[in-house]
Amino acid sequence: MNPDLVALEILARGIAIGALVAIASGLWSGGARQPARLAGLLFCAGVSAYVINSSPQLTSAFEPAMAPIHFAALGGAGLFWLFIVALFEDRAVSPRTLAPWALLTAIGLIGWLGPKPAREAVWLVHNLVEAGFAAHALYVIWRSWRDDLVETRRRLRGPFLAVVTLYVMTLSGFEIAEGMGFFRPWFRLLGGVSLALYCSAGALVFLRARGELFGAAEPTRTAPEENDTLDAGDRATLAKLDALMGQGEVWRREGITIGALAEEVGVPEHRLRPLINDHLGFRNFAAFVNARRIEAAKRLLADPGQSRTTIAAIAYDLGFGSLGPFNRAFKEATGVTPTEYRRGGGGGEN
Repeated sequence: MNPDLVALEILARGIAIGALVAIASGLWSGGARQPARLAGLLFCAGVSAYVINSSPQLTSAFEPAMAPIHFAALGGAGLFWLFIVALFEDRAVSPRTLAPWALLTAIGLIGWLGPKPAREAVWLVHNLVEAGFAAHALYVIWRSWRDDLVETRRRLRGPFLAVVTLYVMTLSGFEIAEGMGFFRPWFRLLGGVSLALYCSAGALVFLRARGELFGAAEPTRTAPEENDTLDAGDRATLAKLDALMGQGEVWRREGITIGALAEEVGVPEHRLRPLINDHLGFRNFAAFVNARRIEAAKRLLADPGQSRTTIAAIAYDLGFGSLGPFNRAFKEATGVTPTEYRRGGGGGEN
């Protein structure tokens, strides 16, 4: 490659790494206890390793430390997926959410250390799996858009979706093309410039790790606190919402949406969302509905008179469309599965 193009590529990748360090600093200074902050730090580390690992010039410069850097780069797309589900769906960093990273790292290790004749095919599979997880991450951003109760995060989704789509299309296209034997000298320069642009855009968003974006530590509530600054209209709205969720048990309806609930309460969605988020402490509508469902499930599972009722029947009766989502929601809330909770007589929570 032309020396001037090489210099530009290294400069672009340096800008990308600087932006990632800035993002990580913002996340760290805001505290890394929340899952999205921790996932963001892991993601920054993985992308930094990728920035170095995908450049022959930087690879040579970091030669003494390339083994751990190369390893860290193998599962970068899995860490991106982890960051997305932690940020936009408030999911915890756990063995389940780390599984994509583990899978990509395992495939990458085969491509790195496995038999030479199979390496090209393995790396092609690795790149395709990467693209699959990236595509699913984009789907996650889109599918929970309407149910998001955090206004800052709702506004972020559109730009985030656009930038990440371009990022995935650009870099995955280059990697897949190289894996199939199509390479042009300007691929790496354009890849470095793309990384610089996208990482800098991320720094603008995440340099200041705002609490409302990454999750508040306060527990969720079923009623506003006494010192909440609510006018009479908002208090009446929350009272009607509490009646519908309490005596009305609208949470039992399968597929209940915030739009349908807002219509019953008699207010627009854009007014109901901040009321549930700011004054009841919920960050997404599914968590708000499932909180009632899980409390009811705990009572039924601890009731000896319901011992012959199957777990599936309880899940369907409480508004879950299938057993899988019920089991996941219950374990996330209590730390144990519904079956374990029943066996423990209702005292099996961690």
